[in-house]
Amino acid sequence: MQVRRLGIHDSVSAVFPPERLRDALSDLGSEARRASDTSGEQSDPRVAVPVVGDDELGDCDAVVTFGYSDAFLDADLDWIHSIQAGYDRFPLDALEERGVTLTNSTGIHDTSVGEFAVGLMLSFARRLHTYVRAQTDREWHHPAWDEPFTLDGERLCVVGLGTLGRGIAERADALGMDVVGVRRSGEPTPHTEAVYTPDDLHEAIAGAKFVALAVPLTDETTGMVGAEEFAAMNDDAYLVNVARGPVVVQEELVAALRDDDIAGAGLDVFEEEPLPEDSPLWDFEEVLVTPHRAAAERDYFRHIAGLVRQNVERVESGDEMTNRVV
Repeated sequence: MQVRRLGIHDSVSAVFPPERLRDALSDLGSEARRASDTSGEQSDPRVAVPVVGDDELGDCDAVVTFGYSDAFLDADLDWIHSIQAGYDRFPLDALEERGVTLTNSTGIHDTSVGEFAVGLMLSFARRLHTYVRAQTDREWHHPAWDEPFTLDGERLCVVGLGTLGRGIAERADALGMDVVGVRRSGEPTPHTEAVYTPDDLHEAIAGAKFVALAVPLTDETTGMVGAEEFAAMNDDAYLVNVARGPVVVQEELVAALRDDDIAGAGLDVFEEEPLPEDSPLWDFEEVLVTPHRAAAERDYFRHIAGLVRQNVERVESGDEMTNRVV
């Protein structure tokens, strides 16, 4: 594989301006140019980094993208980099059959997603969401005396202890929460008092004030949280989902909220996105809806640039690429 033209797909505009990433990667061309010719003039940069759409992929060896497009296979690319950690939208079998390498952006979201998930929990505990709504109505509103609580000493179960889950656990531990986790291996991780396997999910979530989902979307995790899991949770517990929407059976979540089987939910992801206007999830007082932005922060493009730059260097040196999926 050689990378001489690395396209920044215009789909990344869903997260940040593609020109930001292009400029952050401009050193791929300026730091190392081909040898000067006999006239002393330098040739073009060894790696060009244009912003491209589907119809401008023809000359690209690789592309950095937010979404997947069938045009990627038609363009005969060697390498695709997803700016997300999740890769469920990519046709892995087809990419492998064509010999296209796919890398993702796992490993960079621990701080942003960890802070976001803890922020949702803090909002419920300190009743911040109710104050914001009261401010909108210009109301001086006091919650009932026994509604606010502190996170200190409360139990949190983090389901999925990869980069995202560990980021949540670390920050929750720092706030004094009693953190347990669920991971496939059951092996212990930092900042967790106990770690369960998925077979013991109900035991893990029983008694937890918060259940935070941070698993990737796979065949095994699709629909892993539904009516049975809500029944296993305390009726004063909150669900926090910063994973993927289909990890939760959304219809059964709505039922659990209506029946007061759980206290509420902080949801950044949904079965259908954007969340339809007629979804009942908009109407629950103890539901916080955010538009799939747990990982968003102003330096996101710099983190992506670091991963991409590292992999360009690995391609040149013949080393295994970082975060290779296929």
